[in-house]
Amino acid sequence: MNGITIGRRAALSAGLGAAGLAMPLVARAQPAGQPIKIGFSVAQTGTLAAGGRPSLLARQMWAQDVNARGGLLGRPVELVFYDDQTSAAQSPGIYAKLLDVDRVDLLIGPYGTPVQAPIIPLARQRGKLLFGNFSFRANEETRYDRYFNIAPFGATPDAWPGAFVKLANRRGLKRLAIMVADAEGTVALGAGARETARGLGMEIVYDQRYPFNNVDFSSVIRAVRNARAEAVYVGSFPNETNGIIRAVEEIGVGNTVQLFGGGMVGLQFAPLLESLGDSVNGIVNFQTYVPERTMDFPGIRDFIGRYATAAKTAGVDVLGFYLAPFNYAMGQILEATIKATNSIEDESLTRHMKSAEFETVVGKIAFGPTGEWRDPRVVQVQFQGVRGNDVEQYRQPGRQVIVEPPEYVSGELRVPFERARR
Repeated sequence: MNGITIGRRAALSAGLGAAGLAMPLVARAQPAGQPIKIGFSVAQTGTLAAGGRPSLLARQMWAQDVNARGGLLGRPVELVFYDDQTSAAQSPGIYAKLLDVDRVDLLIGPYGTPVQAPIIPLARQRGKLLFGNFSFRANEETRYDRYFNIAPFGATPDAWPGAFVKLANRRGLKRLAIMVADAEGTVALGAGARETARGLGMEIVYDQRYPFNNVDFSSVIRAVRNARAEAVYVGSFPNETNGIIRAVEEIGVGNTVQLFGGGMVGLQFAPLLESLGDSVNGIVNFQTYVPERTMDFPGIRDFIGRYATAAKTAGVDVLGFYLAPFNYAMGQILEATIKATNSIEDESLTRHMKSAEFETVVGKIAFGPTGEWRDPRVVQVQFQGVRGNDVEQYRQPGRQVIVEPPEYVSGELRVPFERARR
């Protein structure tokens, strides 16, 4: 398989082993010598598997591409990975094994803040560069200088949740409700929403943490409705997102609510979108990439097209908008850095990544002092005109209309929420 390690533990059972077969390339020169090993864990089971599997497939695509170009430093790239089962308790042991037994050269972090945060102290102890995969402020306390995050969320508390709150404020909305899962990443989202709202002089009329992986949201939605909020910020994981939307369908949030959503993980993934169908209409939520005219970055269409073909073969999320292009961009950045430094030594790579600007399929990326994007880019999209359960409709512009920030807006926001969702 062109130097790609396919399958440690759950990888083959997840159907990812055949992914490379769908992406034939002609090699310029067959890379030789000892492989450059890139090690990571990735959620192939558990709560975040819907994002972990597309992440893995995108990295496999990049590894096959780079090996077809002759590898790096004349050596093949090999991916060494394990299923962390979305478990923060398992990830430190996996990374110790990657370093001590597999002897990997480079590290990529697990997907998600709760699983990634425990790895940063280990990377610092070993002096290893750690390329983070979609966490939110995971390095805020440790401030490890060899950490970088591919997520476009930025370093400040309001960089991600603030986009939704600022949109509400610009619409003249003053009464905000906050409901988030009691987990590390979502608690940080709630704090950022709270801080942004207070800075803008908005009133917080409801502020609640609910248990992680909660399934019954009837009482929470009734409380939000009774608070007569004008905007409702939600920080949730996929299973919770599903439960919240089902509860909203059943109970409703009242006619005062203009905006609903903000930080709902799961609405980026095809399986949940297919399940929820047109009940997502009207929700305003974060995204990283959607096929709107304002996000037509060089190379992104080609990548998404190749990914869609490979995803059907591999049996993973066929859209892949949220994580897949960023995981491919991660490979592009490592490739550019290794070529620029002619090295895989952690200190040399770190120096270059701190100072360079990178051209990727998701646009230009430069990193700030804590390893987050120097120029954050979190878009809020509103689901509009969704009909039925066919996810192929999301490949068309106009289904996830960008309504924030102003420089990426691709259509008009529809309010109030109850009317927009119908």
